[in-house]
Amino acid sequence: MTDRPEVPGEIDEVPLTETDPEEPVNPEEPVNPEEPVDPEEPMDPAEADRQDAVEDSEGPRRRQRRERAARREAEQRATAIEQARREAKRRVRGQVAEEPRRITARTVKGLRLIIWSVVLTVTTVALGLVLYFTPAMSARSVVVVGDGAVSRDEVLGAADVRLGTPLLQIDTDEVADRVAGIRRVASARVQREYPSTVRITIVERIPVVVKDFGDGPHLFDRDGVDFATGPPPPGLPYIDVQDPGPTDPPTTAALQVMTALRPEVVAQVGRVAAPSVSSITLTLTDGRTVVWGTTDRTGEKAEKLAALLTQPGRVYDVSSPDLPTVK
Repeated sequence: MTDRPEVPGEIDEVPLTETDPEEPVNPEEPVNPEEPVDPEEPMDPAEADRQDAVEDSEGPRRRQRRERAARREAEQRATAIEQARREAKRRVRGQVAEEPRRITARTVKGLRLIIWSVVLTVTTVALGLVLYFTPAMSARSVVVVGDGAVSRDEVLGAADVRLGTPLLQIDTDEVADRVAGIRRVASARVQREYPSTVRITIVERIPVVVKDFGDGPHLFDRDGVDFATGPPPPGLPYIDVQDPGPTDPPTTAALQVMTALRPEVVAQVGRVAAPSVSSITLTLTDGRTVVWGTTDRTGEKAEKLAALLTQPGRVYDVSSPDLPTVK
């Protein structure tokens, strides 16, 4: 293959190579004298003779193409070195930009949840402030449930609920404590009923025994509380103890026996005596006597007594429920 003859005036096309724009030089940046420079390595003499021989044997155009290829290779190598140097500088200066985080569907869902939580909290607080400080939902009526021996007026007087007060400003626990201070009331519960009602529910004390004092009969409930003075209900048993009260052990023992008896047996009891916690006796309305003893195994004793009372006798001893006797 022969080389194409050169035409005078013909100019070889040299392909352009893209290079990075030269990095601006910072005049305040010191030049590192120790930064390595890529000097041209000395060529081996034998290699130089070989290249000279090749250059003599090839034509001018082929030599120009080879030189152009060598220049392109050198430019590419220089560009790669320059880019590596710039990247190293950026890393040292902390200028490498991090890849921005992608916003995922999970992140969007979390943001929505936070926004709705904030909106719900603000709405709840605003509604609470409106209800607390404005008469939009204020007390316009008071309902009393469970009143019997205790009158409604007595309950309302103790409750002291001012009509027109916002319901949220009414302390229900404090109102309940005031109502429970009535002697005949065992417990009280106060509720807000929106939009404008206060509901008071009371449980009255029920007399279990009665004891005569100088000022008249005193009624005692199952807890030993002296809650009323006045005529006892018909058939209410009398209690014989030295110092009746909720903290008196004989009183507590006697009342424990009375509350364990069956209703049909309680209706026959006229008096319960407890000089001590270990010597409790019952006197029936027909004169028969029940020897109870202590409060041990009270449930079993109550069952045995209900069966024994169907037998004729004057004294029924259930102090030992394993061996009850009738005399």
